[in-house]
Amino acid sequence: MKNKGNKHENYELLNLLGYGLAKFDNEFIKQFGFNTKSSFYEYFVEIGIVETGSVVKNRMDLFDPFFENSRKGWWQKGDAYIHRKLLIDSLFGNENVLEYANIVKLFLKDNFKINDIFVDVKPIVKSRFKKLQETGLEAELYFINNYNSIDIFKNGIIEDARLYGDGYDFQINVNENSFLVEVKGIRAKKGKFRLTENEYIKAQEYKNDYIVTLVLNLDDLPTFLTIDNPLENLKFEERIIKSKETREYHLISEIC
Repeated sequence: MKNKGNKHENYELLNLLGYGLAKFDNEFIKQFGFNTKSSFYEYFVEIGIVETGSVVKNRMDLFDPFFENSRKGWWQKGDAYIHRKLLIDSLFGNENVLEYANIVKLFLKDNFKINDIFVDVKPIVKSRFKKLQETGLEAELYFINNYNSIDIFKNGIIEDARLYGDGYDFQINVNENSFLVEVKGIRAKKGKFRLTENEYIKAQEYKNDYIVTLVLNLDDLPTFLTIDNPLENLKFEERIIKSKETREYHLISEIC
């Protein structure tokens, strides 16, 4: 297995495994038919997910400090990696061990074509599962939990605007000021991002009160970079994206 920078190529699966091991301990491995953690680790070597079982154990160590169990794990790192837990919590935090194990099995089946396992998950869980690998959600959750660490937003009151789809993710009220915040996630320490048409229009309208907040280095230790008035301070080029043809299904007759 190769790492992409600091990120293991099977990063998402390893996070799911580490979370499951730290939260449910031996009850988690029993859902896969194993009685010992060492045999559980070796299973992922056998199917080509990791080169050594210690990679899986290390991911458990990473999540251990966030759960009440008999292990301390990598407690020295404090909350440095808690954004990974928060993402999984937001999607699957209410699942019991059986339901959570089925989510991991679904990941194995869909992403690694491991077909000799039985998977039974509810439709809404499949919908959440699709969100797991989206950079945007992970960045937004990190922002929600840490925006107060950004000087301009300190002691501000956050309002979630994502549901409205109006060109920004959050409004943050600081004293008499209201800032519109669009959050973008970048997995590396640097990279590019795009603005949708709605976001561009809002940035034009609100200028210095429209702030793009980048969550950089999501794959390791995230950091913030804020850019106020992005249209003034950055250069964008317009691109016309031809959307795919979509279908709708209309009733032939009215319902009485």
